[in-house]
Parts: sequence; structure tokens; C-alpha cells
Amino acid sequence: MHPYGYVWIPRHMGYQWRPYSDGHWVMTDDGWTWIANEEWGSIPFHYGRWGYDDGFGWYWVPGTVWGPAWVSWRWSDQYAGWAPLPPGVEFRAGMGFASLSFDIPIRFWVFIQAPYFLDRDIYHYTLPYERNGLIVNFTSIHNNISFRNNRVFNEGIETDFVRRVTRREVPRYTIQDVRQPGPARITGNNVQVYRPALRTDAAAKPKAFLNTDQARQELAPAKVFEPKQQVPVSAQQSAVKKRQAEEKTLLKKTQAQELKDLQSKRAAEQAQARDTAAKAKIQQTYQTKTAEVKKQHQTEKQQLTVRHQQDIQQVKKVAKPAKPQAPVPPNKNKGK
Repeated sequence: MHPYGYVWIPRHMGYQWRPYSDGHWVMTDDGWTWIANEEWGSIPFHYGRWGYDDGFGWYWVPGTVWGPAWVSWRWSDQYAGWAPLPPGVEFRAGMGFASLSFDIPIRFWVFIQAPYFLDRDIYHYTLPYERNGLIVNFTSIHNNISFRNNRVFNEGIETDFVRRVTRREVPRYTIQDVRQPGPARITGNNVQVYRPALRTDAAAKPKAFLNTDQARQELAPAKVFEPKQQVPVSAQQSAVKKRQAEEKTLLKKTQAQELKDLQSKRAAEQAQARDTAAKAKIQQTYQTKTAEVKKQHQTEKQQLTVRHQQDIQQVKKVAKPAKPQAPVPPNKNKGK
């Protein structure tokens, strides 16, 4: 795939899957470390970068440097969020990021309500990405990936903040290398991880692959819903509708909380106001803010409804047997 060469695309990930959404966070001696639920998660979430293509969904660009998690962070008292660093954003020892001006697309962000940050079932708390535009405005970005003693550290979200918003202690684990490939495991005070030493080989080529056009034709369903095994379309629709119902609930819950928080802030500021004029000004300011937020909320609801309708139609349209995952080759063919 131009300009990254061969890329890898996961299959059978379920409805509207996103990187770093099915698993949980733990604090280790290397900073915040992602523990993936996916069996293959020990490599793509700790090496390389993730990108997105409208034609075939999420794809992984290989890399050779291990990190506890290659993500950027955003947070506020209401929300905690992270996003995979996009392709082309390199990290160099002694220099940090090769480019500090990179932009992360809005849809890359995974947001949850901050109190659930330490939960081991994060997937069910991830907000629909239609909420991302407004939440980005409610949060501030924090990037704190560093390289010390030949190790990469990701300390972007403060432990004290996590302890305060979750009202839970934050245990710290030690990373322990294992020789056998497989997902990370917590054993006592250790997180056992498989992190082999990798090197770049420009001549390497996968045994089987799809060209870019084939990938867009055959993998397009992956960005909506792709069951692990062939099941009736009615069962696929049922699974999608179940997750859509969860998304609607999360949207309504967080929107209502935002309006409640605005009311609380208004009341607190008015309580501190010295006179009637000051209170009236505060009232007017918050009326404007509330109207703007409600307008954005309505837009989010409309966008979510449209996406849900489109996704159901996509599931009805696509009823093909699952095919093996395959990397996408460099974009060398004319017109591709």
C-alpha cells in the first residue's frame, strides 16, 4: 500500500472495531501498557503504526521498535481518550518524535468516561466516534513518550489523575519478557510480554497477499461487521443491532452528563458572583454554551442514526464466506 509497502489488515474483529479498543490498560515500569484481548495483539499494538482507509478499514504498518503502547492521549475530568499514532510518525531515540506537528484524525480517538479507565472491559464503554468532535474540545492533549536506558516509556496520562477519577488504586507491574509468542498475561506483579528484537528487511515479502484493489473489494465489510464464522444474515444483524443499542445508550448517557456538568459549573460560578449583574452575565454565558452543546448533541444523534442505518444495509448486502487475512502489497500497479 502506497507509500508504506506491505501492510496487515486484521479480520473478524466485529462491529466497528478500532485499534486499542478491546483490552485494558495497566501501569508498568514502562508506563501505560496496553493488554490486548486479541490473540495476535502482542505485535501490532506494541510495534508499528495504525492507519485507516475508507475502502478496507484499519491497517497496520509494521515497525521494529517495541513500546508499551504507541498512542497519543487526551483527557479531562469527564473523559479519557487515546489514539494510535498514525503511519509516518516516527520515534527516534534521543529525539522523541521525528515530527511533532502531526495531526491525528478525529475518528482515530477512542474515548471513554474517565471513571472506567481501569476497567478490564473497556470495549463496552467506548463511545461512538460521532462523539469525538465535541469531546476533543472538552479534553487536552498529553504526549509523553520518552526513551531512557534503551527503553520506550509512555507516561501520557497522570497516575494521580487516574486514581482520583476512578477512585481506585493504580497497581504498578514489572514487564517480564517471555520467549513464546502470545498475548500479554498478568502473573502476580508481572506483565509477561513477548517482545522479540525485530529488524527491517526491504526484501521481505509475505507468502500470500492481495493487491490494493482486491483488498478494497474483499475487505470492505471488515469496517462494519465481519463474524468469525459464516452465520445467517439475520444473526449478523442481531449482533450489530445489539452493539448499536449500546452505542445509543452511551451517547445519551454522556450527553446528559455534559449538560448536567454545565449546570453545576454555572451554579458554582453564580454562587461566587458578587452581585446580581455578575450572576446575570454568568447565566447568559452558560445559556449560550448550553445551546451550542445541545446543537452539537443533535448533530451527533443524527450522524449516529445515519451510520447505524447504513451499517445494517451493509450487513444485509454482504453475505460472503469469511476469507483468510492477508497483507496488502506496495501500490506498484498502474492506476492503483
